[in-house]
Amino acid sequence: MADDKNMQNQINIELPDDVAEGIYSNLAVITHSNQEFVIDFIKMLPGNPKAKVKSRIILTPQHAKRLLAALKDNVAKFESTHGPIKLEEFAAFPMNFGGPVPQA
Repeated sequence: MADDKNMQNQINIELPDDVAEGIYSNLAVITHSNQEFVIDFIKMLPGNPKAKVKSRIILTPQHAKRLLAALKDNVAKFESTHGPIKLEEFAAFPMNFGGPVPQA
């Protein structure tokens, strides 16, 4: 009886090949309204002042809170295995990625 209930609660998730490759992002911008959270994943390249949104995810507030909890849990597990993740302090976005500053 319990096995039947577990079978009903399972979700069959398909991961297409093009999505499985993933998209690199080194910046995320999060905005929200009273109905949804929008997360834009952006790729910035060194020396290029133009950045492109590579993916946009739209979530309900409830799903955003679940994502937050899942990220906290996964970061805690990662840090317990690999040590603390160090964050660098900076006042603005690192537009030059630590490389040489472009000059005209």
